[in-house]
Amino acid sequence: MTKYYIFYFLAAYLSGGIMFGALIPKLFCGIDIRKMSEDGNPGTANVFLYAGPFWGILVLVCDILKGFLPVHLAAGQLGADNLGFALIMAAPVIGHAFPLAGGRKKGGKGIAVTFGVLAGLYPFLDSLELLIFWYLLFSLIIIVNPHSLRTGVTYLCWLASSVVCRLHPVITAGTLLISAVVLDKHKEELKHMKDQRIRFIFRRD
Repeated sequence: MTKYYIFYFLAAYLSGGIMFGALIPKLFCGIDIRKMSEDGNPGTANVFLYAGPFWGILVLVCDILKGFLPVHLAAGQLGADNLGFALIMAAPVIGHAFPLAGGRKKGGKGIAVTFGVLAGLYPFLDSLELLIFWYLLFSLIIIVNPHSLRTGVTYLCWLASSVVCRLHPVITAGTLLISAVVLDKHKEELKHMKDQRIRFIFRRD
């Protein structure tokens, strides 16, 4: 059984390491997103900004799928009762953040991939619903800026609520690993951010 966990972990990691945000704009638009963007991140937001909505949506779908497919297949064959499944959950995000080709500097921040991973747990979507709730709360009601701070607060609340709501312990372990990777990818921005703002939607600036 161990060999199946190793296989799915490696498959999920390699899947996550396919940097669609860099490949698609370069192949179809002739642009290097890493060089054009200020933060050098090959993520969906930068593709939307520099390549346009069509390519941004395509990259978003691909990033979600590369998290969804290996996790969903692993869950179907192995179930989610073994702690090794937590590593499989985290593998696409690890691969996206630290790809085999390029390492940390070439990797993305893992947000879209996280949503794909959680969707891959279908029909058990409690964790996905919690992450969506926190993102919407801090984007629409309690508006946290900049984006890196909003992401950090969102992932910490997601992790805490997973524990409080007593989600499956293996899913919670996967949540911990994913949160650690995403927060690590945002830590430099969090250290150097200048404009930190938290406001309520019903309060005018």
